[in-house]
Amino acid sequence: MPRTKKPAKRTTAARTKPKRPTKAELPAHARVILRGLKKDYPVAVCELTHESPFQLLAATILSAQCTDARVNMTTPALFAAYPTAQAMALADIAHVEQLVKSTGFYASKAKNLIGMANAVMSRFGGEVPTAIEDLVTLPGVGRKTANVVRSVVFDLPGLPVDTHVLRLSKRLGLTREEDPVKVEHELNALLPPKEWGEFSLRLILHGRRICDARKPKCGECRLASLCPSRQ
Repeated sequence: MPRTKKPAKRTTAARTKPKRPTKAELPAHARVILRGLKKDYPVAVCELTHESPFQLLAATILSAQCTDARVNMTTPALFAAYPTAQAMALADIAHVEQLVKSTGFYASKAKNLIGMANAVMSRFGGEVPTAIEDLVTLPGVGRKTANVVRSVVFDLPGLPVDTHVLRLSKRLGLTREEDPVKVEHELNALLPPKEWGEFSLRLILHGRRICDARKPKCGECRLASLCPSRQ
């Protein structure tokens, strides 16, 4: 009787996923991820259209529970009517609600935009503050929004944790935390402050293009070889 040919063994790389890095391995793991992201996204950009710190702050407030693409369709008319904090502070709330309605939660967003503009005018002389402690006192502004403004327009350390950053940092084994503030602090400890903002932007770009929430394209991902969550 002829011998049955045994199927070829799959390689270890094909059969097993990378192990989740230990705490001691995390800084080196994060640096490898950063190098990979820089190759795929050499230019890290914020995709919210803006021409000033105030406009980025307003656009980021609108981006809550909304896509950047939708915000960018909304802000041209909003900023044509109210391009500065001074103009927005005097805005009619019904008009602002109408302009931002398509972004969802328009009543609270309109209230926050006008409240933010009034606070910028009354407490900061019309200039968007740079300190995170000041930014988070503005209506509608949390740590994520504050870090966006700090890192994008002021070139200051700031690592915004949005849904993409939260999802990818967990999938890549950089954190086990669920709370965005805790994730921010853990990621900050792994990289130099000068890298924080662009690391976040690159994770966001990668999350939109490759590491989808429901159907990640692991076969196209440069980071798959070190991702403990790869499909």
